[in-house]
Amino acid sequence: MVWGLSTSTFTLVHVVLSLVGIFAGLVAMFGLVGGKRFDAWTAVFLATTVATSVTGFGFPFDHLLPSHKVGIVSLLVLPVAIAARYAFHLAGAWRRIYVITAAIGLYLNIFVLVVQLFLKVPALKALAPTQKEPPFVIAQIAVLALFGVLAVLATVRFRAEPKPAG
Repeated sequence: MVWGLSTSTFTLVHVVLSLVGIFAGLVAMFGLVGGKRFDAWTAVFLATTVATSVTGFGFPFDHLLPSHKVGIVSLLVLPVAIAARYAFHLAGAWRRIYVITAAIGLYLNIFVLVVQLFLKVPALKALAPTQKEPPFVIAQIAVLALFGVLAVLATVRFRAEPKPAG
């Protein structure tokens, strides 16, 4: 049992939150790259990504794992994105701060997805059983490069709408 749920149900909830966060985050990120603000997708992305990171600490463990370190970084970055978006309304430098921290939050979620795919998909596990082999490293470098490009494009192209006068 984890937080009142069977381990399998808790795992399912965690995975669904993660996948919804990734999908919503990709929609929101491509919106930013296109200079658009998708408020509903952004809210879903931020909420489910925070929930994913929080639930990641619900699994039994006896020492700090790499997944916990990613979760900690995510839980440090996401509140900044949330504050930039909802408390500071993307004003001034907060626009860039939001784009960059949202991109980092989404990247971390996809980083973990790639790790899990190489752990759970037999064909990928065969290619990189210790996750130190070139296929795993190349996949992670490709994801990092993609998010670097997306973050730069979104930072350049996304402009917050000015506050209405009055």
